[in-house]
Amino acid sequence: MKKLVFLTGAGMSVDSGFATFRGANGLWGEYRVEDVASIEGYWRNPSLVIDFYNQLRKQLVEASPNEGHQLVASLEEHFDTTVVTQNVDNLHERAGSTNVIHLHGELMKVTSTNNPNDPRCIETLTPEGIDIHIGDKAKDGSQLRPFIVWFGEAVPKMEEAAAVAMQADIFVVIGTSFNVYPAASLISYVPKNAKIYLIDPNPVKVPYGIDVHIIQQRATEGMRELKEMLLSQE
Repeated sequence: MKKLVFLTGAGMSVDSGFATFRGANGLWGEYRVEDVASIEGYWRNPSLVIDFYNQLRKQLVEASPNEGHQLVASLEEHFDTTVVTQNVDNLHERAGSTNVIHLHGELMKVTSTNNPNDPRCIETLTPEGIDIHIGDKAKDGSQLRPFIVWFGEAVPKMEEAAAVAMQADIFVVIGTSFNVYPAASLISYVPKNAKIYLIDPNPVKVPYGIDVHIIQQRATEGMRELKEMLLSQE
């Protein structure tokens, strides 16, 4: 079974109506990224940051996976599929994808301020209990914080994602520019003989010397086209 690897970004979840990092809609348009998505912003005003992610979780609980997410999940029937995502939402999982690597953390999880990547301190919230507050403690006694990789923090899953990219027979980029590092560097790990596809409605500057089949569509329309293309080649 061929190895199919997806790298997805904000454009994957646009059709679900979920606010994105760089979009102007929703909560992101009301805050400066450096105030709510950097480790410095958290130390300056933890209460503001914690409340921001509480509000973002409320949006996520109301959002649903779109057809693009479902089409990605459906390809598990035909390929050994891994999704590497820059998104912090859980829409891939809710659509049925079973092998998802979150580069930038997971919105529905919280963790320790002192040891954010200690698995013993990571907790999954439920839709019925999505708020955390100043004074809520992790298992190590420190303040609970969102399980998000903020600007200024290392990306602990990057090594795992690079190892997966190196195994790809087919590598598909959806809804992300090549401007967000280190995720953008994953394409350089893909084997030279792999087929590479890029789905995005906007022009994307592809790294020099890499042969990429571009599908200039939104995620859902592009995934319809890609699935038909991949299955016709089987």
